[in-house]
Amino acid sequence: MHIEQLQINEIDDLYRVSSVEVGQHSYWQIGDFQVHAQVLVTSRVVIAILLALPVAATRNLQAIPTGSQNFIEYVLEFIRDLTRTQMGEEEYRPRVPFIGTMFLSIFVSNRSGAPFPWRIVQLPHGELAAPTNDINTTVALALLTSVAHSYAGLHKRGFSYFGKYIQPTPVLPPINISEDSTKPSSLSFRLFGNILADELVVAAPVSLVPLIVPVPMTLLGSFTSAIQALISATLAAAYTGESTEGHH
Repeated sequence: MHIEQLQINEIDDLYRVSSVEVGQHSYWQIGDFQVHAQVLVTSRVVIAILLALPVAATRNLQAIPTGSQNFIEYVLEFIRDLTRTQMGEEEYRPRVPFIGTMFLSIFVSNRSGAPFPWRIVQLPHGELAAPTNDINTTVALALLTSVAHSYAGLHKRGFSYFGKYIQPTPVLPPINISEDSTKPSSLSFRLFGNILADELVVAAPVSLVPLIVPVPMTLLGSFTSAIQALISATLAAAYTGESTEGHH
């Protein structure tokens, strides 16, 4: 009976963490489940933007890139160099699509909640917020990084990948395993906390001085969004590169 009560308390604690949010949000009731409509809608908008931009920019490819093609190529070179720096010349190429998708999706998601300093977009029930302002989104992104990290290690080194848990001495598996298990929570709460703080900082001046003051705050928010996307992508590349390294 005590064990069952403990399990129920643990489930309740996880539920309270997964429901962390600030502001009013829209929900859809589907049967017995409550779906976070706001995150679902904005996430689909982010996906549409990420699909539409490269299609529009590469519709008329030129040998000497100009305009949007030049911008897309610059972004791709930036992501490629970032991945190569973290993973090395031999391992980076197959991981560029994942790291690039992680960087771009997080950056666009971060800005989708506050694209303008004024609340131009209003929802029937709630307010527009970034998908990364929801802890469930950031946890999902962190878990994807963990899956990519483990897959890269297993694909490169086979079952010898698990040998890292007994390095440098066989008495360290609990510490090494706990280190890997804390990476998703660290990634998820870092991104969630920073985007949450960013939206709160922007929301305060919007409500007090809605005409002029929010503009520099929004520019600061754009810088914060880019930095957080860069940190998340860099850590994802670093963790993946670490998993493919051999131990001697």
